[in-house]
Amino acid sequence: MNDDRVRIIPIGGLGEIGKNMTAVEYHGKIVVVDCGLAFPRDDMFGIDLVLPDIAYLLERRADVLAFLITHGHEDHFGALPFILKQLNVPVYGSKLALAFAKSKLDEHGLIKSVSVNEVAEGRELELGPFGVSFVAVSHSVPDALAIVIETAHGPIVFTGDYKFDHTPIDGRITDVNTFAQLGQRGVLALLADSTNAEVPGSTASESVVGQAFHQIFAEAEGRVILASFASHIHRVQQAVRIAHLHGRKFAVAGRSMQKNVNIARNLGYLEVPEGAMVKLSEIDEHRPDELLILATGSQGEPLSALSRMAWDDHPQVELNEGDTVVISAKPIPGNEVSVMETINRLLKAGAKVIYGEESGVHVSGHAAQDDMRMMLNLLRPQYFIPVHGEYRHQHLHADLAREAGIGDESIFILENGDVLELGPDDADVVDKVHTGMVFVDGFELGDEEGLVLRDRQKLAEDGILIAVVTVDVQTGEPVARPELVARGFLHDDERQQEVLEKAAAVLDDLLETLGKEHVTGHRLIKEDIREVLSEFVYRETRQRPMVMPMVVEV
Repeated sequence: MNDDRVRIIPIGGLGEIGKNMTAVEYHGKIVVVDCGLAFPRDDMFGIDLVLPDIAYLLERRADVLAFLITHGHEDHFGALPFILKQLNVPVYGSKLALAFAKSKLDEHGLIKSVSVNEVAEGRELELGPFGVSFVAVSHSVPDALAIVIETAHGPIVFTGDYKFDHTPIDGRITDVNTFAQLGQRGVLALLADSTNAEVPGSTASESVVGQAFHQIFAEAEGRVILASFASHIHRVQQAVRIAHLHGRKFAVAGRSMQKNVNIARNLGYLEVPEGAMVKLSEIDEHRPDELLILATGSQGEPLSALSRMAWDDHPQVELNEGDTVVISAKPIPGNEVSVMETINRLLKAGAKVIYGEESGVHVSGHAAQDDMRMMLNLLRPQYFIPVHGEYRHQHLHADLAREAGIGDESIFILENGDVLELGPDDADVVDKVHTGMVFVDGFELGDEEGLVLRDRQKLAEDGILIAVVTVDVQTGEPVARPELVARGFLHDDERQQEVLEKAAAVLDDLLETLGKEHVTGHRLIKEDIREVLSEFVYRETRQRPMVMPMVVEV
């Protein structure tokens, strides 16, 4: 590699929603923008989180200088506690993003062992050969930043997640002037958020949601239960302020909502009127029309506060007829079924449920097509890389760039692992590095090729068959008839019993043969049992349950 060329290497976040992470390499040193996670698909049985595979960064660990975090959403910072255990380098981010991150780091016992450094818009850093600066952008979490990485060939701009909100709740608008100045100076490459590339027009202001809240709080005859992302402090602020104007106090349900509300209050991002907040344990002391309950569960998460209410499993909040439930979020792709199940249960419980775009209770935090055009025209980059989205989002964003006058040869729709090399006059994908997924199960990590997930998938599809055999430790001859136990195998109990009896007879014959041949040792006997039993069961049922042999020697 020519050290004077810049390399951009997406580790995660392209062709997908989540686990955003991009390495920028220059003069042999690397800075990494974002360190995000994704949430598991339905076929990832028992998996809690999905992380980017950082094998490439670990190979170059001595060259990695820092993680630069754009904002406080978990798809951009949530992998830090897991990644920093393997690659402990300084982290830079805004005050609120770092406050959310520190809470996670503390849970993992890392708070004292990592270097966490606060930055803000206008701040400039020198990290090895890189100059780094930060630009204010509006998003659905306060303190979001775009990141500008300076090289000898010009700046590389990461927009992060952004929108052009001219009436933001906190008054902090996307810094159009700084972006325009960058464009006039000349931008080498732009990596821009593609999430809403399918959405025409401009994204509405967050303040629009407040108008819907006014109407709902005024008309609701009972309690209002509002589910939103716990990080959406702007949304929480509007709900708290407008509820107070309508004579409602508020309580908080859900661990992440309680934690983020406390963090935002302590740091001054959330203003709570005197006496407006009550404990969840005290809600029965107030009339229903005097209450707002802020809850987690806008994505139908099984253990969230709203889901537990819907399934009549919440220890402190029992749904009543007359309750109004507001789902103030759009389902993340893949969560639609869970959200609809929750809504169905809420309606069955007698609640009024308000949700969906037409209700006005949610606006996106991401730029729509007209906003994307505006960003492209402000920055006028030499090279354009659409990021943060599935392939169709990247593809449509590339079309917008062509409309803005950027040539095909200057637009790169990358995949995770592609190595894009940039010079002053040319750019090309020159290599591909290993990337992928790492699964989190509790606090345990495992790679995407691991046996655990495949075993869980097999258990979900065809069940399990346990074969217990007892043999003489000296000769290997059977001393009792095999016992077979099946779970999740066949729907018909009588048919299952018939198959198990036949399988026991097959094992009798196998063990008799092994005994005559004086085959001993757990490992050999188990392998023979697994092979013979799997073949027999498939011939009989066309099912492939997981076969677990257990050999007892006496």
